Amino acid sequence: MANLLEASDVSFAYGEKIALRGVGVTLAPGQIAALIGPNGSGKSTFLLAMLGHLPAQGKIEWDGVAVRKRRRKDLARLVAYLPQSPRHEPGQTVLDVLRLGRAAYWGPFGLESAQDESAVQNVAKMLGLEDLLDRPLDQMSGGQRQRVMIGRCLAQQPKALLLDEPTTFLDLKHQVDLCQLLRRLAVETNLAVLMASHELNVSASSADHLTLLNAGQIAAAGKPDEVLRPDVLSPVYGVPIQRFEGASGPVVVPMRN
Repeated sequence: MANLLEASDVSFAYGEKIALRGVGVTLAPGQIAALIGPNGSGKSTFLLAMLGHLPAQGKIEWDGVAVRKRRRKDLARLVAYLPQSPRHEPGQTVLDVLRLGRAAYWGPFGLESAQDESAVQNVAKMLGLEDLLDRPLDQMSGGQRQRVMIGRCLAQQPKALLLDEPTTFLDLKHQVDLCQLLRRLAVETNLAVLMASHELNVSASSADHLTLLNAGQIAAAGKPDEVLRPDVLSPVYGVPIQRFEGASGPVVVPMRN
């Protein structure tokens, strides 16, 4: 099966500060890939470049078409993006936010179709939000709001999800629930997922492929078992790291000095 995303030799600088240098990633339907690395390593910048939000150099193609040649509306039907700190308007309800996920499909004058309504209801059921549709986001916990924002992305019915630190506001249970949901969507609907995360063990347990970034460059890439190694991670994070073999794969922890 052909890759949905082909990105190679991607470079970008904020003025004189180089943020990405020669970074490449591929993403196939049904695959979950994770970008890991310290703060400032280029993870978020890379996601923005994949969306064409930054004028990065290099090859960035979605479904064989360069990102810069795609119309915004067409790209929104193909890729959904969840930023690290998603915003909402005061007073917006869960239903309001989920409906925004259908904006790329609205007809003239923003009219919604029966298909739009059905997509929103299906997502609400999938994420356990059916009884919260009238709840203002201002009255919800950070974890609940994060689930709603992920629901907005899923309402787009995309082929790929780009998620920037999606587990930031989630407790352990909801982190596990999210990872299981992403895996189920990948298997059952061929959804492709590319996420940036500082959670090494969460990434390893949910992703098929890891790309470790350091100062805007690839320090390592491969299967979780190949990347989550003390000799690979310690130089990047600047701390001694110990690895344990867990039931679902490797687990790494910083060592005490």
